[in-house]
Amino acid sequence: MKVANGAVVGGLVDLAAANVGGRTLGSTDDFFAEADNLLLEGRGEFIADKYTERGKWMDGWESRRKRVAGHDSCLIELGIPGEVRAFDIDTNHFIGNAPAFASVEGVKAPRGIAVTELEQLQFTELLPPLPLLPGSQNLFVATAAHAVSHLRLRIYPDGGVARFRVYGKVSPEWGEPELDEIARQHVSGSALDLVALKNGGACLACSDATFGGMNNLLLPGRAKNMGSGWETRRRRYAGFDWIVVQLGARGTPGVIEVDTNHFKGNYPDRCSIDFIDQPNANGYELTQSSAWQPLLPETKLQAHTRHFFKQELLTRAPATHLRLNIFPDGGVSRLRVWGERNG
Repeated sequence: MKVANGAVVGGLVDLAAANVGGRTLGSTDDFFAEADNLLLEGRGEFIADKYTERGKWMDGWESRRKRVAGHDSCLIELGIPGEVRAFDIDTNHFIGNAPAFASVEGVKAPRGIAVTELEQLQFTELLPPLPLLPGSQNLFVATAAHAVSHLRLRIYPDGGVARFRVYGKVSPEWGEPELDEIARQHVSGSALDLVALKNGGACLACSDATFGGMNNLLLPGRAKNMGSGWETRRRRYAGFDWIVVQLGARGTPGVIEVDTNHFKGNYPDRCSIDFIDQPNANGYELTQSSAWQPLLPETKLQAHTRHFFKQELLTRAPATHLRLNIFPDGGVSRLRVWGERNG
């Protein structure tokens, strides 16, 4: 299994990441480092001479050395409920203080449930206790396929984990869209974001993602900086960059938002969008297909701007996938595709 830029190759999403709303609800012990660090971006940093009142500062979750029977655990609410397929229990920088084993359990529960109620529910084992390597990304395939909303990470008996990634397929909930004041000027209240991660959208392939991962394009909210968008390297030869996006459900796009927020000296000069209606096509087949049809013609873009396209769309037709083309290269922070579900 290959892990890069916050997503597993194959369209899986990190369901627990803080940038999609994942959060820790509590742990049995976080004496040296808070459990909230588990879900942050990156792999954690190490600062050799940084200490706190309790000892060495560590960028991760670290419990004290256990002097009684038992083990430590942490409760996590996924940012996006889904069917978990794989885990990355990353012990980066934890060399002599990593846990010996770890396991994971999951349960489906309402968002915002009280911890006391959550702890009374019957959790299902998704990963049995397995040994961990110190200072490493420990990649595991989930042993059970269940749609869950909350997880319990157990470490045996104690120690530190830098980051915890939970890769899976989204279980779309298709709730009412969250439209800010600007979006409401262009999008009707009944429209759905067909490519939002929480609705099952996923980026399947792209020409390049040197400076920003594919799935950043579909994250909730506006990008906080350039690093939380999709950005390609500087193109030194003919052609253009592109990214293939799978809709969460077959639907008809009505309004498309292309946001170049934070991209000022490196935004694309132009963009276009193609669509295809092939429900069972995989990423490779889509990159090779000649059945793509134009949805948005090649259109000029501006720096650090939210662009809304409605009248510019060439057709209103059902689609399962879109291809965003940028000319010649650069960065786009967010893509929104507002429309109606057809399946």
